[in-house]
Amino acid sequence: MLINIHCARAVYNIMLEAKIKHYEESEEMLHNTPAQYKEEYPWLKEADSLALANAQLNLDSAFSNFFRDKNVGFPKFKSKHKCAWRYTTNVVGRNITLEDGYLKLPKVGKVRIKQHRPTEGKIKSVTVELTASRKVNVSILCEQEVDIPIVEPKEFLGLDYSSPCLYIDSNGNEPDYPKFFRQAEKRLAREQRKLSKMKSRSNNWYKQKRKVAVCHEKIANQRKDFLHKLSKELSDNYDVIGIEDLNMRAMSQGLKLGKATMDNGWGMFTTFLDYKLERQGKKMVKVDKWFPSTKTCHECGKTKPMKLNDREYVCPNCGMVFDRDWNAAINIREEAKRIAIS
Repeated sequence: MLINIHCARAVYNIMLEAKIKHYEESEEMLHNTPAQYKEEYPWLKEADSLALANAQLNLDSAFSNFFRDKNVGFPKFKSKHKCAWRYTTNVVGRNITLEDGYLKLPKVGKVRIKQHRPTEGKIKSVTVELTASRKVNVSILCEQEVDIPIVEPKEFLGLDYSSPCLYIDSNGNEPDYPKFFRQAEKRLAREQRKLSKMKSRSNNWYKQKRKVAVCHEKIANQRKDFLHKLSKELSDNYDVIGIEDLNMRAMSQGLKLGKATMDNGWGMFTTFLDYKLERQGKKMVKVDKWFPSTKTCHECGKTKPMKLNDREYVCPNCGMVFDRDWNAAINIREEAKRIAIS
């Protein structure tokens, strides 16, 4: 596996260097292939040819994006120490098989795996990744024909993002997000402090770096597990779910809520929720971020200005008093209902 990972990264950098020289001379994209460099670099022959071909496709895609929009940025070299250690290979004939708890890969052979869920459909490609904690993850892409049912929307829900608890819904409920990063922050700080005092690239430095990676990996796995279960519960119980189309990166940088915002994983949660709803013939509606969900009274429709530190909405027209986020969630639900039905 390592030879495939290293060769895929190496051929990416070799081809990128040639493309850069050609671009500087002609300002056009060079159409080169990994096969052109196997004589000069004979060790490339030891790797899976489809892994090298996928590296070429990734590089061509990066250049196409650059020529389409210069703001995307010029493709960069892949660093051995910073980029993800992974490669992708495709199914040709029976070069990849999965049976009896073993996965057969080209140039690797049969490898025993711990399969988390049964494969359904036809295997198309396999991505192998070596994580920073030295674990090997394998993602298997399958093609399957699925009949998506047509669901008439009856149950609607609005979600208003809330930094302390992830969200408050239009029913007044909140998921009580456990804040996994905060729970592990002291331990992570201790392990990072040990790493900072060690000689860089030494054996002990690599051992300690792995301990730090294990901490980060556990936090990420806890967060992903919680968000998967939460999104599954919501997608099973509601037909249309409305959310605000927020720029979470800008929000984390603009407010003093960077850690809390990034720890919540709101973007990951909405991605999970979107595809789970879609599979069931349901819908997630993104309400425009300029929609005045917070400033509008859900009872009479009157709007008024609101500050960030105002936690209650007091309507100047009807005199009703609501929790700020609950009022916004109801308005988001009603706007999502209007968009979904129209």
